Order: sequence, then structure tokens, then C-alpha cells
Amino acid sequence: MRVTESPRARLARLRLPVFAAPMFLVSGPELVVACCKAGIVGSIPAPNARNAEELEIFMRRIADDLADGEAAPWALNLVTHRTNKRLPDDLALVDKYRPPIVITALGGPAPVIETVHRYNGLVFADVNSVAYARKAVAAGVDGLVLVCAGAGGHTGDLCGPVFLQEVREFFDGYLALAGGIATGRAVLASRAMGADFAYMGTAFMAAEESRTDPGHRDMLLSCSAQDLIVTRAFTGARANMLVPSILAQGLDLAEIAVSTAKMNFTGLEGAEVKPWKGIWSAGQGVGAIKAVEPAASIVARLAEEYRAASRSLVEGILQ
Repeated sequence: MRVTESPRARLARLRLPVFAAPMFLVSGPELVVACCKAGIVGSIPAPNARNAEELEIFMRRIADDLADGEAAPWALNLVTHRTNKRLPDDLALVDKYRPPIVITALGGPAPVIETVHRYNGLVFADVNSVAYARKAVAAGVDGLVLVCAGAGGHTGDLCGPVFLQEVREFFDGYLALAGGIATGRAVLASRAMGADFAYMGTAFMAAEESRTDPGHRDMLLSCSAQDLIVTRAFTGARANMLVPSILAQGLDLAEIAVSTAKMNFTGLEGAEVKPWKGIWSAGQGVGAIKAVEPAASIVARLAEEYRAASRSLVEGILQ
């Protein structure tokens, strides 16, 4: 592994302050590498590999493709919930391939911090409440992903400005804001509110390099925030799901709204029998998806929107 620059230094020179969020069944090595080469953080959830052997193939490919250090750093998302029996094997791969950033989710970050800090990597914890944020900070994380109302897949209750304000009162580390951020203007707004990064998933679901199911991709192009429902029916955690995909499976929407599944985050092994088979997610920014295009084109458009919004604000202030 030839990369020697620290993750902090590499984050400081991102083209745009954005993480392409790790998305279940969607993010693969291809999307991670494309995002990093376009100048933003690319990430992948460990459960997208069926087993530790496949995860090693993914991580080796990403590490090799980004070994020259010219691209943005990449991130691995680890599920630390107690039902994830693969965590020890996945953590051994973290120690071997040293992803610059590890993002923990659906459980506390404590199991991974020692391993990642040993090679000077950064640990971000995905949290959806101030209470969980406090616990993660106490455990010693470098950053937090604040999952707010409107986030795709697993979501939160708090709006971004409130969540950011409350967490900034006790934490001065990295903050990434998630929830409905789909344009460069929204990225700038997240920075203005006090976040270091915008955390964007839905915007990259239709990227050419994504592993999004073709039916899911087509649905994204025709849906808006009005086509979402928040439910615990599929993973046990609150999640934004596309109503048309639920109806297509012949499920009762009223029942789905109040159902709760047992949490189980053991990866893709046996995915054909899992309750989310054929049920697709999106964030509230889904209406901003207009076409299937390369990740580099998405990043370029976001960067131009970001610059245009910045110019507009400066000109307005100076008038």
C-alpha cells in the first residue's frame, strides 16, 4: 500500500466536502473508486459482500485502485450491531487493508476504534440521536455522521439545524450531515450550518457505477419525496422506503406503516429470503435525480452548483 498521506490531510483537499454514503445493495467497489477519483469520499458497507472472503476481494480492489494517493480517501462501513456475527472477520480485514476511514453503524463504535487508530485511520460513528452522539464521542470517535429526518434508508427524527447545533455544543470533531441533501446548494447550506461534510446517498443511487437494481433505478427517476414512507417493517430500524416498491410486492401499506421487523444485519447471505427483498429505499432528495450518469458527472454538477450558490451568496451580501 503506497498511500502515506494522513486521512486528515486528504480530507482537507477534497474537491467538494462530500461523502458518498454507503448504501446497502447499491455501493460496490466501482462506485467507491469512481467517487474517490472524482474528488469526494466514496464508501461501501461491509454487508454488501456475502462473506468475509468476498469483502476481501472488494477491499483489495479498492486499495489497489486508489493506492497512488491522488484520489480522495475511501471509507468502509461496518455494522456493529450484536446480530452481526461477521464483525470479527471484517475487523481483521480492516487491520489488513487499512481503509482511511471506518464508519460504524447500528451499534457502538467501541469495537473498532483501537484497530483503526492503531494505523492512524479515522473512525466516524453513524448516529441518529443526540444521546447516541454523546456515547460515540465518549468512546473516542474522530467524527460523527448525523442522520437526520429525510435520510435515505435508515433515518432519524431531528432536522439538520437542530441536530448540528446540539452536537456542536459538546463535540468539535468532524461532523457529516445526512438527510435530504441532493444539490450543491444543499451541500453549501450544510457547511453554513456547521457541518464539515455533506453525507449524500440518494444522489448517487442512479450513478452508472452503482449496483442499483434496474427496476430500482427506473423507480428513482420517477419518484419524489411524496413517494416515501418511514417504517420499521423491513430491517427493524426506521427507514425511508419507496411506496411503489412496497405496493409492487402486494403488501398492505397501512400494515407496513406500523410493523416492526426483528433486527438482523448479517449481510447478503440468504438475502433472497430477507424481508427487504424487492423493497427499495431512497432519501427525501430523490426528486433531484433526473438521469443515469457517471459518478464523475454527478460530482462535477454538484461542484458547479456549490460554486454558483457561493457566488450568489457573496454577491447578495455585497449588494
